[in-house]
Amino acid sequence: MLTISQLAAYAGVTVRAVRHYHKIGLLPEPGRDRSGYRSYNSGAVVRLIRIHTLADAGVPLARVQELLDAEPDEFEDGVQKIDKELRAEIRRLQDSRRRLARLAAGDHLALPPSVLGYLDLLRAHGVSERYIEMERDAWIMIAAQVPELIDVIIAAKHKELDDPDAQKLYSLVSEAVDHPNGEELLYEIADLLERIYSRAYEAGQLGVDPFDEKLVELLDSVMIESAPEAARLLEIMEERGWKGWTRIEQVPTERLGLQASVKAVPGHAVAGVGDALEG
Repeated sequence: MLTISQLAAYAGVTVRAVRHYHKIGLLPEPGRDRSGYRSYNSGAVVRLIRIHTLADAGVPLARVQELLDAEPDEFEDGVQKIDKELRAEIRRLQDSRRRLARLAAGDHLALPPSVLGYLDLLRAHGVSERYIEMERDAWIMIAAQVPELIDVIIAAKHKELDDPDAQKLYSLVSEAVDHPNGEELLYEIADLLERIYSRAYEAGQLGVDPFDEKLVELLDSVMIESAPEAARLLEIMEERGWKGWTRIEQVPTERLGLQASVKAVPGHAVAGVGDALEG
């Protein structure tokens, strides 16, 4: 007969583990001898070794009992089922590790690869990190709101950047964000925006966006709260008959004499985004 310490040593486990197996019912707890000690026989050694072998192989303790009591065919089926579950868990953990690795870089927080690629493209065009941070925050909200459409929207944004006017616009807005209080620069941006908006209207490229009013309000606030000069730019544009930032509306003025609505994604109106979404 063996003491609990001897039993644990034979099976290669700790005394604490033996007591835990007693507690959860995996290993029957023997009675005590006249000295008050528990005595274990060879059957307890074999069962404890089997418990330890299964647990060490990755079998959850909650599943060990059914395997210990299973017939050979049932044991094989049970092991295969547990193996399938473990492989699924491994894939989940590997995916978690990949996400954690991406989180090491700020831009990777809650953003899909297509958006990350777009932000890198803006960097390649010389857009400042401060402006990219504002774009990033807006895209995080968009990706959460319409994840199924994010790649389509980003594809339209890539197409937009083929336009020299759009490239210049990003450069000017980036400069305005980094160096505020430049009224002359804001008017230069307004001239460029007006040309882009008017061209989109004249070409009939009036898209639709999938955003609700609250999201539009939040997206606008990202720019206005992060860059105070944005509020002044919006005032200038409204004087010229254009209202909004994320969702551009053409308002009636003596200068334009018409009404229309141009839908856009963060930054400014994008000709063709609506067509991309509808397609």
